[in-house]
Amino acid sequence: MMKEFEGRTEQDAIAKAIEELHIEREDFDVEIVEPVRKGLFKKSNVKIRIHFDEGNGLDNQMMYERPVLDVAQGDAPINSELEQKVIAFVATMIEKMGYESSVAVSFRKERKLGLNIDSENSSIIIGRKGKNLDAIQLLANVYAGQIDPDQKIVVDSENYRMRHEEQLIRMAFKTAEQVKKNGRSRLLEPMNPYERRLVHTALNDFGGVETKSEGEGLYKQIRISNKRDNGIPQM
Repeated sequence: MMKEFEGRTEQDAIAKAIEELHIEREDFDVEIVEPVRKGLFKKSNVKIRIHFDEGNGLDNQMMYERPVLDVAQGDAPINSELEQKVIAFVATMIEKMGYESSVAVSFRKERKLGLNIDSENSSIIIGRKGKNLDAIQLLANVYAGQIDPDQKIVVDSENYRMRHEEQLIRMAFKTAEQVKKNGRSRLLEPMNPYERRLVHTALNDFGGVETKSEGEGLYKQIRISNKRDNGIPQM
C-alpha cells in the first residue's frame, strides 16, 4: 500500500506516518515526493510517500509479546538458519558490550521471532526504561531484515516488556483514580505510540475520565482529565 504524508522535515513526516498507521519504522519504505524548498519568506513542507504492507499495522504487529515457550527449560530448539544467525548476532553484541549472556528463542509466530537474553547483568542490558533493550532489538531487526525483510525480531530479558506493560497500565489506573477523586487533570510522561495506545485502551472504559494526547512528534504526553463529553481519545 501507499500513502502520502507532509511535514516540516522528512523526519517530521515520517513521525506522522508512524503515529497515524501504528507501524514500526522498519515496516515501510520512504519516497520523497516533494523536498523542502526555500522560499523568500519561509520554507515549504516536505512531502513523502510511504510504501507498506497492509498487515503491518499495530493491531497485527505489536512488538511487546508475552513469551509462549519456557526458555529457561530449553524448550525452544533452533529450527532455521536465520534463527542461528540472529541469536549469534545478539549474543556477539552483548559480548562486545562486555557482558556474559545466553540468548535463546522464546517464541515463534508468523513473521515474528522472540529472543530472550539471560544474563547476570540483565538490569544493564535492559537499561533505563528499556532503552538499551530497545536499541538491541532495533539492531537485531536491521540485521534480520538483511536476511529476510519480512521477519520481525522481539528481544526481551527477564520478561521486561510484559512487566513494563503491566506497570504502565497500573500507573494509568492509579492516576485516573486521583483525577476522578480531586477533579484535577494529570499529564503523564512522554510515551511512544504503542505505550499511548495501551493507556488510551486501558482507560477507555474507566468511568468518569477521558484521555487525550498532547504534544508533537513521536513521543507525546497523555492528559487524563474528568470526562465532560463523549469525545474519542486521540491516538
